[in-house]
Amino acid sequence: MKITRTTQLLAASVLGLALAGAGVAGPAMADDDPGTGNGIDVSVKIEPTTTPGQVAMTVADNNGVALQENGSDATARQFVGTLPTVTVSDTRQPEDIPAGEFWAVVGQASQFVAADDPAKTIGPQYLGWKPRLLSDSSTGAVAAGEPVSSVISDGTGAPQVGLEGQELLVSTANSSDEIGTSQVNADLALRTSTDVAAGEYHSTLTLSLFNQS
Repeated sequence: MKITRTTQLLAASVLGLALAGAGVAGPAMADDDPGTGNGIDVSVKIEPTTTPGQVAMTVADNNGVALQENGSDATARQFVGTLPTVTVSDTRQPEDIPAGEFWAVVGQASQFVAADDPAKTIGPQYLGWKPRLLSDSSTGAVAAGEPVSSVISDGTGAPQVGLEGQELLVSTANSSDEIGTSQVNADLALRTSTDVAAGEYHSTLTLSLFNQS
């Protein structure tokens, strides 16, 4: 389903806290006559360091996705591949999440451009995907996004809108349930016209983590 809600990009950051080590001095040399109780006790209470909870996204190491022709027919040429695993971890406390807030990973493909001729292009509307939830340690409050098809139908009945701002993974608006780690990938399918110009084409698929309300 194409995003129409108000969104805000999450700027995930990690605050590193360090306690600088200090040398421990040896016992001070005292006078032969230590006196009668002039010493001053110096104390400090050092609390454990904590890192604030956050929502963070990582993508498995990869060398890109090389789509391979598979499933072509009389109506379209089809090229398929698999998106690398995407992981979202939510380590916030329930009380730190505003009521009604949830997050989503959104995918946006750029235009495919031929390496030998920039005038030859294939629009992102020809690229579809089928997200697949691989694991979820939340209490069932995270779901894979809806499948979308190329504007040339794949016969599944999925919306024919292409990959132009589609949800890959989304949490619900229930802060206490969405906390945890979830992993997702997706089957990619580029369906073009049968007379598409030959060539090696390249596109950039951008994945962004947003919070939504």
